[in-house]
Amino acid sequence: MSNLYVLYEHAAGYALFKVREFEEAGAFLPQVEQSVTDLSRFNSVVKLMGFSPFKSAAHALENMNAVSEGVLTDDLRLFLETNLPKDDVILGVIEPKLGAAINEMVNINCQHTGVVPEVVRGIRCHFASMIKGFTPQSASVAQLGLGHSYSRAKVKFNVHRADNMIIQSIALLDQLDKDINTFAMRIREWYSYHFPELVKIVPDNYAYARCAQMIGDRKQLTAEKIPELEEFLMDSSRAVAIVDAAKMSMGMDISPIDLINIERFAKRVIGLAEYRLELAEYLKSKMHQVAPNLATLIGEQVGARLISHAGSLTNLAKYPASTVQILGAEKALFRALKTRGNTPKYGLIFHSTFIGRAGAKNKGRISRYLANKCSIATRIDCFNEAQTDVFGKALRDQVEERLKFYEDGELPRKNVDVMCEAVKEAEEVFKSLSKKKKKKKKRESEAGLNGTLETTHDESVAAETPGKKKKKLEMEGEEEPVENGVEAEETPGKKKKKKKRVEEADESNIADESMQQEMGVDEPVKKKKKKKKSKEQEEAE
Repeated sequence: MSNLYVLYEHAAGYALFKVREFEEAGAFLPQVEQSVTDLSRFNSVVKLMGFSPFKSAAHALENMNAVSEGVLTDDLRLFLETNLPKDDVILGVIEPKLGAAINEMVNINCQHTGVVPEVVRGIRCHFASMIKGFTPQSASVAQLGLGHSYSRAKVKFNVHRADNMIIQSIALLDQLDKDINTFAMRIREWYSYHFPELVKIVPDNYAYARCAQMIGDRKQLTAEKIPELEEFLMDSSRAVAIVDAAKMSMGMDISPIDLINIERFAKRVIGLAEYRLELAEYLKSKMHQVAPNLATLIGEQVGARLISHAGSLTNLAKYPASTVQILGAEKALFRALKTRGNTPKYGLIFHSTFIGRAGAKNKGRISRYLANKCSIATRIDCFNEAQTDVFGKALRDQVEERLKFYEDGELPRKNVDVMCEAVKEAEEVFKSLSKKKKKKKKRESEAGLNGTLETTHDESVAAETPGKKKKKLEMEGEEEPVENGVEAEETPGKKKKKKKRVEEADESNIADESMQQEMGVDEPVKKKKKKKKSKEQEEAE
């Protein structure tokens, strides 16, 4: 009879429990469910065999990440080999992936169904009282700390964090389109009471809001404002028509307070329209960073909608081309399957320009071909290390050639030839990018070295005391640098000092010479005698 052991992973460490009378417990499952709430009855079913606490919070986070990914760590392997008997053992686990890893690495039979979930539920309920020196308060603190660090790590190292920005941006873009249309209709109805002819002259929502804000009271509109109208209407005839219509308008008069409210609302609509353009530019730049090939092939907004519908770029890359083709038309697909009608030919990719340019007979063909190229582009974007749009351009050219083939019968190039050319071009692009990165690193390293040298020089200068500085300056003033009989260049102040010293030296020399002439040639003789005496004294010593 095999014994059942249950592995429980807590925030504080690993625990191993033995389930007594395994066969009876399996037979009477409702009794186990009832005994979960009562600690005394649950202790008769389960016995603690070993507990291995985590060394630190980082160690706990590392082990929990491994458990969630179904990886057997060295700590858990050592714990199981130490506490589990080697014969006739079944190990109960909650995570099936972890059970498969344990079975493969340690050769232990694992089970995650039957009585195991109920036993683990009881252990989770009474864990704090089953471990000596462990309290419910310490258990909750450990769980809270590990939960925060685990969630923080998952958010920080999320693979789809760039995709999430695209998903939120395209959702906000669609919402802004709806809101701007609603608000534009409201301002049309509101301002039409005062100037109803403006609706026919300016059909565009954004231009209508600009006109309503600028015109205000139609009675004050004169020919002087025609240049201002031409700036955003880009049409002089329409600007003149607005001025003429304002003179003969059949709209009612409106109070200044109402005009102020209309102008404020028009300003809000204009702001939303301008923000919508900025958001579209942001989405375009983000798509060229995350999925450049898909954006080049099918367009930024259609590609973003595909990523949003799939959930992430990785999920979209895993889809086959047939799924990408009808992505977004699920209702029509299931309705067709239910009623045994014709299935849809395209979903979100219908908004691509290629399908609109194709004839009615070839729309299904080109959508299937385009979905195939989209799946290739997403896989390149998802799994390629360096991002480039070379493959997207090549795939777009292939779709263009296929359109010509359906219209004119001109044979397109083979896929192998096109991809070989794209691979060669991509290699050249990657080489140029690597060279640019190396140059950038060299510049940064050189800039860092220069910065460190400057700081060390400044520190050495600052380390000198004021007294030393003064002495140094005095010494520099006294010394006159001469190299090979040629004096170094000096400042005007130093030159003046030097001239004074030279004049004083000349005067002293002249005085000495006059003294020598008065005394005669006795002095040099005396000097010779002194030298002879000093030599004799040295030899005697």
